[in-house]
Amino acid sequence: MKLILYMTITANGYIAKENNQTPWNEDTWSSYYRIARQYKAIIIGKKTYEIMKEFNDFEKIGNPFVIILSTSLSEKSDNLIVVKSIEETIKILNERGFKEVLICGGSKLNSSFLKENLMDEIILDIDSKIFGNGIPLFNKTDNDLRLSLISVKKISDKLYQTYYKVVKDAKDETTQTSSLIS
Repeated sequence: MKLILYMTITANGYIAKENNQTPWNEDTWSSYYRIARQYKAIIIGKKTYEIMKEFNDFEKIGNPFVIILSTSLSEKSDNLIVVKSIEETIKILNERGFKEVLICGGSKLNSSFLKENLMDEIILDIDSKIFGNGIPLFNKTDNDLRLSLISVKKISDKLYQTYYKVVKDAKDETTQTSSLIS
């Protein structure tokens, strides 16, 4: 199973303001909905779930199967499961036969997958904003990732999308071809 981290960030690397607001432009939201609709399953955290539920985002992305990593939520439906660990998340997704899953949680969730070295690809939409303070893409961690750039795509004058493969071993880094698309 391939796990793909997909997030929108500011030019200085924040995924939201400190109050969890994400004042992205229309192009950014359109890109998010378009990408998320391509996947049958997503992994999110509690805060992301609450925000997406408030704005009816699940319907906008085609009602995928949703796994929420949380120790305090207890919601469940045919299309939504709350789990307490990454191990449980991976087990459920494998049992259900998902081949590609989108991780679109917050900083804490992203860092958990980084720590476990479970991300295979990263898609970053870079919005043409800078937040003075905010929530970073990853919480502070000692873990590093090596990335190989697959493509850069200009979505609009306000948005670029970068697509990376996570380099898991040295041979991946030398055989990966990169392309720049304008």
